[in-house]
Amino acid sequence: MSLLDESAPGGVRAETVPLRRNRDFLLLWTGAGVSMLGLRASVVAYPLLMLWYGNSPMGAGLVGFAALLPQLVVQLPAGALVDRWDRRRLLIGSDLAGLLAMAVVVAMLASGNLWLPVLMVAAFVDGSAALCYRLGERAAISHIVPNDQLPQAMGQNEARGQAAGLLGQPTGSGLFTLGSWVPFGFTAMAHLLALVTLLFIRKDLQGPRTASARNVRTEVLEGMRWVWRQRFLRAAFGLIAASNLLFQVLVLTLSLTVKEHGGSALSVGLIGLVGGLGGIAGALAGARVVGRVRLFTVIAGALIVWTALMTPVALTSQPLALGLLMAGMGFAGALMNVVVGVRQLGATPGGLQGRVSSVFALVSSGTASAGAFVGGLLLSSFGTRTTALTIAAAMGLLALIAVVSPTLHDDALAQPEPLPN
Repeated sequence: MSLLDESAPGGVRAETVPLRRNRDFLLLWTGAGVSMLGLRASVVAYPLLMLWYGNSPMGAGLVGFAALLPQLVVQLPAGALVDRWDRRRLLIGSDLAGLLAMAVVVAMLASGNLWLPVLMVAAFVDGSAALCYRLGERAAISHIVPNDQLPQAMGQNEARGQAAGLLGQPTGSGLFTLGSWVPFGFTAMAHLLALVTLLFIRKDLQGPRTASARNVRTEVLEGMRWVWRQRFLRAAFGLIAASNLLFQVLVLTLSLTVKEHGGSALSVGLIGLVGGLGGIAGALAGARVVGRVRLFTVIAGALIVWTALMTPVALTSQPLALGLLMAGMGFAGALMNVVVGVRQLGATPGGLQGRVSSVFALVSSGTASAGAFVGGLLLSSFGTRTTALTIAAAMGLLALIAVVSPTLHDDALAQPEPLPN
């Protein structure tokens, strides 16, 4: 960590400013939140645009693929660029790229045209810009808040992400009913607002850079090697990545369960809404847990809770019951994200923040993509009940691994092992 509490002249410790009055944190938090909501709205609108106006299910799939492709091909290089380039300029450039991409889409639709290649390129550019922005913001957060406020800041960031995911679906679909271009215009305005907030941030978003820039591939490999050397983080994120795969299968299982029992798409949305509320509550609770509960307890406890709550999914098709189960799982997951995220930021040298975050994000997105494929195979072969029981059993196995893992259990191994900047 490179941000230390400032001291007043004469060695007297300066009073820490609460986050609610930390001007730079509020600007970054607000801008990133609005930008995230805009991205979610446009991602929802892409398939609607191709289905309603293009009458092309294949086109909807291609645009969706283009929007998600940056998570697989841009993630690691973006992490290296976050550590190499000036972060303020990178964040500003990301917003400008997203704004330009959405302006092109708005102009195309306003002129009465719908060109699939243009839409795919715009989706890829906006997705790449959002990814760079997210990595840059995460790396910058430790430079605008003091160390003792990092858990609270991470909790608020996690809650913001949960809220953006919660509101993105109705925002995107609701704006789409007003006009095909409206959700993309909203995303463009979100990028513009985020850009304005960045221009008013006063603090530096990074520490001093002393090392000369090297080959991007070399820098990416350096980040990957650092992650591999951190035994605790490696074990923790391995379990989290595996659980992400199971959760992707769970989402598909819930949707098919509701459909098979005569439920509507609205019911699926309500399940997600209730689950998202649980996630927001867990994110806010995470800041209070950091430093009070052992990391081992948080990680193993979350896996045990997920196992217990996944099992009843096989036994009910009631949307309210499923929503409450998802809320419990969302609470445990968001709480764990905050606690492990604080540990990761605390252990990572300032010059490696972008690359380390990109490695973990790539593993997470990769397992989520695999989960969609695995879920399709399981559901088509065994049905919803057997699939639900299978993923609950697999989650139980992950919980058992966590409980008996000496790496997770030993507090000594849970301490940061940073390299010098």
